[in-house]
Amino acid sequence: MAVWDDLVGQDRVTEQLSAAARDADALVTGAGGGPGPGESGGSMTHAWLFTGPPGSGRATAARAFAAALQCVSPDRSVGGVPGCGFCDGCHTSLVGTHADVEIVRTDQLSIGVKETRDLVRRAQLSPAVGRWQVIVLEDADRLTEGAGNVLLKAVEEPAPRTVWLLCAPSLEDVLPTIRSRCRLLTLRTPPVAAVADLLVRRDGIEPEIAGQSARATQGHIGRARRLATDERTRARRTAVLRLPLRVDDVGGCLKAAQELIDAASEDAKQVAEEVDTKETEELRAALGAAAGTGSRLPRGTAGAMKELQDRQKRRSTRTQRDSLDLALVDLTGFYRDVLAMQLGSRVELANTDVRDALQRVASGSGPEGTLRRIEAIIECRRALDRNVAPLLAVEAMTMALRAG
Repeated sequence: MAVWDDLVGQDRVTEQLSAAARDADALVTGAGGGPGPGESGGSMTHAWLFTGPPGSGRATAARAFAAALQCVSPDRSVGGVPGCGFCDGCHTSLVGTHADVEIVRTDQLSIGVKETRDLVRRAQLSPAVGRWQVIVLEDADRLTEGAGNVLLKAVEEPAPRTVWLLCAPSLEDVLPTIRSRCRLLTLRTPPVAAVADLLVRRDGIEPEIAGQSARATQGHIGRARRLATDERTRARRTAVLRLPLRVDDVGGCLKAAQELIDAASEDAKQVAEEVDTKETEELRAALGAAAGTGSRLPRGTAGAMKELQDRQKRRSTRTQRDSLDLALVDLTGFYRDVLAMQLGSRVELANTDVRDALQRVASGSGPEGTLRRIEAIIECRRALDRNVAPLLAVEAMTMALRAG
């Protein structure tokens, strides 16, 4: 299996990255050195920016390219494309254990200056065992302004064998000074059929379930997989898609809003139960505390524990917001299907499993009301981005859904 096999519906991007990997291989094996600071070799350059809508596979493309850059298969020396998927360089890059591939993703609301400086210091090192020092920053859109300025210096003056692979939803999510120094690759939303095929081929999911999950998530690969494999995800989506039928009066609106917030909080709590306890015990052990949560920490180590607790709190906040945003995306898809019905569009419906609910809502209002409801959901998402209290934002939305 080649490293590109999980990059669904992105033929043009795959061709560009394959060409760059070939040129990168030639730079290493031919001249004995990589591109100098700010230089490139053919299709290869030192900094890349992967953009595309959620679920398009930005991070998948970046990781596949990182693996191709580290490929050590003998086939590449006889005209083959780097990225075999089987050699040690490819395999360890893809699973995240390659010594010269740093994959950075955050479960926090932002990436700060301290973390970015650590990355920049690493980027100045020569490859330890591989062909390139590769930094994959999956959440470049979460860099604070200060962190972005720290990163800018490293992108402007890269080490000879270092490659930066940045991922963000759009160009506007990255500082102009950084994006102007990167080669841009734009991914598209994969076709529903291609996502369903991937779920069947890679994850062994039944074709009918794979098709329904891919259609419900409109080609979002990660969400489609979770929907097909996780019962809790399916239950949450079902509850969200029932909400439009429950906002007939003020009491129903307020109750529905509270239930959305509670569901998001429950998701955050589940993550905390799975991760926080393990992290806390590992840190206590590292600090020299005796086993058991009741034992006292050694003197002078309380600061490290407080830092961990603060990080866990920020992660919980992000998890809650992400879960709530996902519910709002599902809700938008519901009203999109309602609008398609009202306009007699031939577009394929995403939520065929709740067709009765779609028809009921479609028959009870007109296209103008549906558009106002969609705008109310979009405004709720904007309010959450502005750090409006989640319950207030969602209550305002559900009241607008009733009045729409």
